[in-house]
Amino acid sequence: MTEIRELVAAERSDLVELLAGLSAEDWDKPSLCAGWRVREVVAHITMPYRYSAARVLLGIAKAGGFNRFSERAARADTAALSNVELLDCLRENINHPWQPPGGGYEGALSHDVIHGLDMTVALGIDRRVPLERLQVVLGGVQAKHIKYFGVDLSRTQLRATDLDWSYGAGEVVTGTAQDLLLLVSGRETSVRRNS
Repeated sequence: MTEIRELVAAERSDLVELLAGLSAEDWDKPSLCAGWRVREVVAHITMPYRYSAARVLLGIAKAGGFNRFSERAARADTAALSNVELLDCLRENINHPWQPPGGGYEGALSHDVIHGLDMTVALGIDRRVPLERLQVVLGGVQAKHIKYFGVDLSRTQLRATDLDWSYGAGEVVTGTAQDLLLLVSGRETSVRRNS
């Protein structure tokens, strides 16, 4: 448990450093999250540190679901908070113990890694997530996660080229662990299908 919390803190530290180096224009560029700029992604990442559980539950009930609530919250937060405030919030919560419901610290790591990729890949930043973090994230992949992201991997086996990881059965699709994570989470990626 302590080791995974250290990985979460390391990922958040890396994101703080990366975001601190972005220009104001970069914060307003699109991310891989449809309709969200980098600013909305950072607002979403930091939402668990700024919202109580009761506020989240009430927001979900009012919005009619978590995705709608997340969308509304990210837009409201970026209207109310500056880039500096969002960055400071992430910096101040590097060691925050937040865990997504039912996801544990592995889920917190997945959340930060995937949304970090949403920003860096969209911005063309050549950042490689450390393999030990990707191993934890990919190790937790389950059919329900793939379904949540709307990805069809039936009759497909994913096989990482830089990590001892595979998932599924069928036609082999190879790629780096990072690219396969993007694929599993419904993001655009370049992977190779083997005949």
